[in-house]
Order: sequence, then structure tokens, then C-alpha cells
Amino acid sequence: MKHKQSITILSSIIILLAVVASTSGIFSGGGPGPYQIETVRGETVTVYGKGLYMHMSQNVAPQGVAQDYITLGIAVPLLLVSLLWARRGSLKGQLLLAGTLGYFLVTYLFYLVMGMYNVMFLAYVILLGASFFAFSQTLLSIDINNLRTHFAESTPVTWAGGFLIFNSIAIALMWLGIVIPPLLDGSIIPVQVEHYTTLIVQGLDLGLLLPLSFVSGLLLIRRKPLGYLLAPVYLVFLSILMTALTAKVIAMGILGQNIMPAVVIIPLFTLSAIAFSVIIIKYVKEPVYEYA
Repeated sequence: MKHKQSITILSSIIILLAVVASTSGIFSGGGPGPYQIETVRGETVTVYGKGLYMHMSQNVAPQGVAQDYITLGIAVPLLLVSLLWARRGSLKGQLLLAGTLGYFLVTYLFYLVMGMYNVMFLAYVILLGASFFAFSQTLLSIDINNLRTHFAESTPVTWAGGFLIFNSIAIALMWLGIVIPPLLDGSIIPVQVEHYTTLIVQGLDLGLLLPLSFVSGLLLIRRKPLGYLLAPVYLVFLSILMTALTAKVIAMGILGQNIMPAVVIIPLFTLSAIAFSVIIIKYVKEPVYEYA
């Protein structure tokens, strides 16, 4: 694997800091408890008021804690396993590693730009940078010109690619259902903005992640070399991210919020992403090989 040493160093940094950041989010305490504030828009928002996410809203902070559990219990171990697998020259390991690093990249991008400033700020900065460079180097380590030859002809590219396209459209429609109605009724700002500056998740999804899902699926269906790279990586990334989203939905339900129909739809998307990840990687032809 090209860049083996630097990817190993960067991944080790990610593992260490992700453990620190996620355990801080899960176990930190203190703070005054829930309280209400008036936003610059004149609306009343209940602030969480405790732990690392004390300045986040009561609706969002528990979701951060829920995702921290997934990061600590699933993403960190998966990063370690995929790193060791990739270091042996396995293409399957490299694809799994790239997808897992993609999860850390997107997660700490969101934490950095959406989370209210806290003591973990510099940790988020380092996690974002280390994830970006490790992710980029892992992708560059894969010989895209010969990648298609390492997939069996029977690989279900239509089903897997179709799922990625469907995912992008379905999630986009869900987010547009939040953004468009206020534009039509003149209120402009969705209630989900709360005391934050804008809709970070929806914006980055609509502008970057969902188009990438659509393009990855389309390229895979057309059996393009780039599709064989992007689609498996995106499916692994999506599997972990949707697992975290499922945990967030459960956390919201525990708090007594209405989680229908998300509690049905999100786990179905999660299971589908996991299934397609396993299937696609299963069709990768080994034996293991090394890059020069």
C-alpha cells in the first residue's frame, strides 16, 4: 500500500483523539442543566445545559452523545481493523479503510462547523485534518486504472448503484421538505435552525454528499473505473453514518420526541447500506496484492 507509513501515523492520531473526543462527549458532566434563551431571531430555544455539549440545543446535544457511542464502539474498532487489513496489501482492506476514514472526515467536519465551541475544538481541528489527508492518501493508494479487473463480472452493480442513487434522492427530498416550505410561506428560516447560524447538515448534504452518492451510484451502474472506487467507499461510509443516525433517532425517541416515520425508514437505510457494503466488498477479487 502506497503511503503506508503516513496513513498509519494519521490513522493512529485519529484513533487516539476520537477516543478522547467521544468519551468526553459521553461522560462529561457539569453545567446548569436545561434553560431557555431567546435567539437573535426572537425565538425561544431550550439549551441542553450540561456536559461537553452544554451550549447546544436540547434537541441536538443528545444526538451528538448518541453519535459518540457509535464512533467509540464501532468506527474506532473498524478503523483499526481496516488499517491492519490494508497494511497487508488487501484491496478489500483499502476500500474499507477509505470508507471508514470518510466517516471520520465527515463527522468531525460537522462537529467543527456545527458544534458550539467547546474544549475539544483543537481535537476536532486535528481530527478533521488527519482524516482528510489519510482519506486522500488511501484513495490515491488504489490503482484506479486496474480496479475494475479486481471485481467479479457478477458484481451486482445495478442494485448497489441504484441504492446510492435512491439514497441521494430520498434524503434530498427529506431535507428540501424542511427548507422549501418556509420559503413558500414567507417565514424563510426553518424552526430546525434554532440558535445556530444555518442548516449545516442539510447544506453539506445537499451541496456535497448527496450529489457524490448519486454520481457514485451512476458511475458504478455504468461500470466506470471511478465508480468501482467511489461506490464501495461511499457505501462503507454510509453504513457507519446511518448507524450513527439510527442511534440519534433512538436518542430523540428516549427524550419523548416524535420519531415516526424516521424510526422505521432510517434503520432500513442503515441495513441496506451495510448489506450492499458487504456484498460489494465480497465481490472484490483477492489474492492480496501490494502496490509499488
